[in-house]
Amino acid sequence: MRLGVLDVGSNTVHLLVVDAHPGAHPWPAHSEKSLLRLAEQIGPDGALTPAGADALVEAVAAARAAADHWQTSDLIAFATSAVRDATNSAAVLARVRAETGVHLQVLSGADEARMTFLAVRRWFGWSAGRLLVLDIGGGSLELAAGVDEEPHLAQSLPLGAGRLTRERLGVTPFTVSPPAAQFVTDLREYVDAQVQTMVPLLQAQGWDRAVGTSKTFRTLARLTGAAPSSAGLWAPRRLTRTGLRQVTGFIRHIPPAELHELEGVSASRGHQLLAGAVVAESVMRQLGIESLDICPWALREGVILRRMAQLELISAGDLGVVTDPAGLRRPG
Repeated sequence: MRLGVLDVGSNTVHLLVVDAHPGAHPWPAHSEKSLLRLAEQIGPDGALTPAGADALVEAVAAARAAADHWQTSDLIAFATSAVRDATNSAAVLARVRAETGVHLQVLSGADEARMTFLAVRRWFGWSAGRLLVLDIGGGSLELAAGVDEEPHLAQSLPLGAGRLTRERLGVTPFTVSPPAAQFVTDLREYVDAQVQTMVPLLQAQGWDRAVGTSKTFRTLARLTGAAPSSAGLWAPRRLTRTGLRQVTGFIRHIPPAELHELEGVSASRGHQLLAGAVVAESVMRQLGIESLDICPWALREGVILRRMAQLELISAGDLGVVTDPAGLRRPG
């Protein structure tokens, strides 16, 4: 069957269309993104601005039209931290549904962590043993650990690369000077304090393999010498703590507006790279991780896998209500 997944994140609205069947690898058929930077459209009162809401409705409508064009039989739509944190999220979600017919489900940070963990578990398989999974998004850092497909621990911290870039470094995509040294020092101290709250819990879980996923980790790995995207999905990629320290020391002296000129750095997220590197370094240092494996699958793939598991239960004859911890349902 053909599934569509619509991911409304802090930076982009991303539609991924895949051909998927229970027990099979989901194969991408189409992908498209709209750069909205919703997190930057949150006003002083904590509400998504009218302009931000207008842009979101337009982007979701376009994504639904594209999903119809690609003949998806199921469209799963969800929103993460930018919409989750907006004080007017209920009104915005109601408007999106009324004007586009798409029912956006808001995922909690813990649900994001669980779905991402499922994707990583399926990618690496049971031979990976106990997994520790780290995901730096635009608005939050997700952490999960466990030995099964459902993590034993799933947590979220407000340490997204975009959030910290705005709130702690005061940087925009057009900033032409590197952030002041004191800003970077203050950021490190803030991140360290937040991460420290999770260290005992994660260490109590233990892990055999530490994994990083998300655009931030992939970009940092690329800057430390990992294979480019042109090498394909299955090329092994790693991020070492030594390489990360070197990259962080280098990029902190580059103006945010110029970071996208580095190979492998996207124009839409380049200015957020330093904050993401600070978060990655803090987690790896405090947990004693010398090297992370990079997983190409993350939240969207986890959502697909969860949906396929639901459909498999239904096809097996369980026609009752399928409980989904994330509350994902087919849009109206």
